[in-house]
Amino acid sequence: MPLIHPNFDPVAFSLGPVSVRWYGLMYLVAFLLFYGLGRWRIAKGKTLLSVRDLDDILFFGALGVIIGGRLGSVLFYNLDYYLLHPLDVLMVWKGGMSFHGGFLGVLLAMGWFAHSRKYAWLQVTDFIAPLCPLGLAAGRLGNFINGELWGRPTDPHAFWAMIFPQAQDGIARHPSQLYQFGLEGLLLFIVLWWFAAKPRPRGAVSGVFLIGYGLFRFIAEFARQPDANLGLLALNLSMGQWLSLPMIVAGLILLIGSYKKQPSN
Repeated sequence: MPLIHPNFDPVAFSLGPVSVRWYGLMYLVAFLLFYGLGRWRIAKGKTLLSVRDLDDILFFGALGVIIGGRLGSVLFYNLDYYLLHPLDVLMVWKGGMSFHGGFLGVLLAMGWFAHSRKYAWLQVTDFIAPLCPLGLAAGRLGNFINGELWGRPTDPHAFWAMIFPQAQDGIARHPSQLYQFGLEGLLLFIVLWWFAAKPRPRGAVSGVFLIGYGLFRFIAEFARQPDANLGLLALNLSMGQWLSLPMIVAGLILLIGSYKKQPSN
């Protein structure tokens, strides 16, 4: 018999008329983990950046995540709908955040920050790369709690099979949110934390992040249900897979180039 998703209440608690949702709490957890790990790396002398720099990175990075994530969801996944309902772009509480859009938003924010503080852009991205995966893990946990972004149908007798009441079809599916939690979150964190523990050429840590996230996301997408309005695209790949391929290629170019050209941080 397949497992049944617990169908958690998406509202963690209420303060008077204000409802605090689990997904919002996961964003808070992500930012706290980012900040705590960043303070640790600064204290251990793993970077030339200061705590004041970290404060600003968190602020501008959070803006990049939220604005970029929302715009990415609009542009990459549901543009036709939002062209007809433009005001719905602002309704972030109804869901719809794209990692790839948030990633681009963070890159732009870090580019601006690096320019304003006279740091090299890759110096900043190498610092933040190991701080991100646990936050991504928190986000995927939020997806699981909400019972959203469920997986593709699977053998109902498999031990991992789960029925998501939110899907309203009674079909046993992969709990793909948990696969992404483990791959893009925990495993990527372990790889990056180990890799960044020693001096590396500038850009190498960023390259490993791009390769790791792109590869793990590409793999996990085989178990994730494609977006209903898009389905599978060319070569039977999902939008998430097509958006991950450029990350892998860029990461390989950056990693190889960093070892050929640049001194260690």
